[in-house]
Amino acid sequence: MHLWLASALARAGRIEKAEKYLVGVLDCANDLGLLAEEIDPDTGELLGNFPQGFSHLGVISAALNLAYAHSGADAPWPPQR
Repeated sequence: MHLWLASALARAGRIEKAEKYLVGVLDCANDLGLLAEEIDPDTGELLGNFPQGFSHLGVISAALNLAYAHSGADAPWPPQR
């Protein structure tokens, strides 16, 4: 949820808040930078499938949206017709 929210906030121009959510998720990664399917909000324990590819796709998406927001350029998606 936080990664989706970080992407949405970045696309809405709320860069600082988007960075806060992205960094919060990255702080939960293990020593190799891997994420699980879920994170226990109380303990930070990684739960579910590990490593989880969809979590990493969310990180990439949020980072790309933040990069576009920082550059002032429009993200290339959704494609314009």
